[in-house]
Amino acid sequence: MRIEKHPILSFTEKKDIPFTFEGQEVMGKEGDTIASALINLGITTFSHSIVLDRPRGFYCAIGNCSSCQMTVNNRPNVKTCITTLEPNMEVFVQKDKGVFK
Repeated sequence: MRIEKHPILSFTEKKDIPFTFEGQEVMGKEGDTIASALINLGITTFSHSIVLDRPRGFYCAIGNCSSCQMTVNNRPNVKTCITTLEPNMEVFVQKDKGVFK
């Protein structure tokens, strides 16, 4: 969900940025982080806990935790809450279950 109208603030139109999530082409907006673009699309699971395989998603929004880590352009453990979206990025839910599974 994006705020597009506000009684006091004005928002400039931002251009669409195409990227893929789990192999499917989707759109974000210029200036989005990967995490904010995904949340706007209704996607909230970014990885899973190592031991119990529980879903992990957006949490701290400042890069301190590991909840938003995803595989981006074949690079694992990218903190998507602080990584700016770029055209044609390939983003995947973190698949690695670690040494415990």
